[in-house]
Amino acid sequence: MQPDAEKQAVRPRPREDDIDVVQTPIAPVDQDEDPKFKEHAAFAELSQSKRGLKQRHIQMIALAGTIGTGLFLATGQALSRGGPLGILLSYSIVGLLMCCVVISVAELSALVPLSGGIIRHAEWFVDPALSFAQGWNSVYSNSILLPAEMVACAVIIDYWSHINHAVWITSLGGLLILSNMLLISIYGEMEFVFAILKIILIVGVNIMSICITAGAGPSGEAIGFRFWHTPGPFVQYFQIEGAWGRFLGFWRVMVSAAFAFSNVENISVPAAETQNPRYNIPKAAKRVFWRIAIFYVITIFFVGLIVSSSDKALTAHSGDAGASPFAIAAKNAGIKYVPSIINAVVVTSAWSAGNSAMLVATRTLYGLALEGHAPKILTRTNRFGIPWLAVATVGSAMALGYMTLSSAASVVFDWLQNLVSAGSFVHWINIEIVYLRFFYGCKKQNISRDELPWKGPFQPYAAWIGLLSFSLLLLTGGFSVFIKGHWSPQSFVSSYFNIPLIFLLYFGYKFGKKTKLVSLDEMPIRGFIDIANANPEDPPPPAKGWRRLNILWG
Repeated sequence: MQPDAEKQAVRPRPREDDIDVVQTPIAPVDQDEDPKFKEHAAFAELSQSKRGLKQRHIQMIALAGTIGTGLFLATGQALSRGGPLGILLSYSIVGLLMCCVVISVAELSALVPLSGGIIRHAEWFVDPALSFAQGWNSVYSNSILLPAEMVACAVIIDYWSHINHAVWITSLGGLLILSNMLLISIYGEMEFVFAILKIILIVGVNIMSICITAGAGPSGEAIGFRFWHTPGPFVQYFQIEGAWGRFLGFWRVMVSAAFAFSNVENISVPAAETQNPRYNIPKAAKRVFWRIAIFYVITIFFVGLIVSSSDKALTAHSGDAGASPFAIAAKNAGIKYVPSIINAVVVTSAWSAGNSAMLVATRTLYGLALEGHAPKILTRTNRFGIPWLAVATVGSAMALGYMTLSSAASVVFDWLQNLVSAGSFVHWINIEIVYLRFFYGCKKQNISRDELPWKGPFQPYAAWIGLLSFSLLLLTGGFSVFIKGHWSPQSFVSSYFNIPLIFLLYFGYKFGKKTKLVSLDEMPIRGFIDIANANPEDPPPPAKGWRRLNILWG
């Protein structure tokens, strides 16, 4: 078989002065044998993309995705709702569920490393309508996250200066757009640095927690497990007495914990811009479990030791580190300067979260354009290989941040956060749906998963557990509005708006374009395996010397 000459002709020649380009040849595909590959030209991105994300970048992006403002700030309110044992169980359970999602999307991305991740996989393994629906849902939710994170940065900066928020939203938002117009390797380097700052802070606050618990702080008072006994391991949610009240508190934190883990699965989105994706993406996925255990679960355990769930300071502030349990514990123990240090790192965390959301939204929009689900003009790239029109389009959503300058700023900000959080649930559910279709497609075509570049463990059980669990959490995410005396139309809409939205997008496109569900027999799984086998990746050389001790990105 010979590859189409015309398609070969459009491939750009590598420039000698561009060290970020890694040219990946496209394996020839017999279009007569496999009609699904008639749009095979889309795979030219595998050779055209600038693969500037190195192994340490993708590893640290995966690591940074497990550490964010949800850990530094939101754990305070979660502790006040669930108690020390309630929050520990909730974050541990949701962390395990996130591992189910990550290993599912990593297996798909190792075989089909295309920009847009699961959005592109849905096109091949489920239905073009699902690709369209989830693609635009992802663009929408991540675009809304941008102004929310910039506003969070501005509110946190209030700790030192009370300059109008518009100044910080404009300057930090502009810097965000600029950074995403440059080489993908610059994004990787920035996220690499931010991840290191987060790790340093996590290690620091955990050491501080041990000192406070053991009585090595300035006060010299050892507290041990005092707060697990008084006020107790659980909290009576909404003052509802008995086991039911404690369970509701635990379940409310389950929903909050899932929000804190959003974007952990995004290691697959820039797959076409990642060096050796079939090696590095699975490697990052396999380490997610230990990263969640070390950086989330252990830290959550210490949070329950050093702060009482009844401490009024946990809910006294809404935006700055004053509501952080670490800052509260330091203040109670008489340790100075910690709130400022936490604030400084939390600002970088919030900006980093916006940076990640920008990458996800722009690469998803770019992938949609390649599949014909968005205007083709959005596929245009600049000299750095960046889809600059997609970046500009997504960046325009930053203007929504100015809405929070009004008297209703806190209300608008909460709506944005709730809408984004519900979108994460929908995204995780769709990942598992796509994976299960792929899994059973392999069985139908008698393709052993041993032939895949990488096969995730515990499948398909992990995918089924993730699908059912996140569906339940999505349906019960706004349960508090149904408790007598706590009805809120705003909370109801922000919790459940994404459910009718995803169905409207899916069925609207399906009936409009008359798309069909891809049958298990017609999935081009064998074609993708042939492409992978024809384009093998060389694993990096084994680490030597002190590098063998590197467990973060080595």
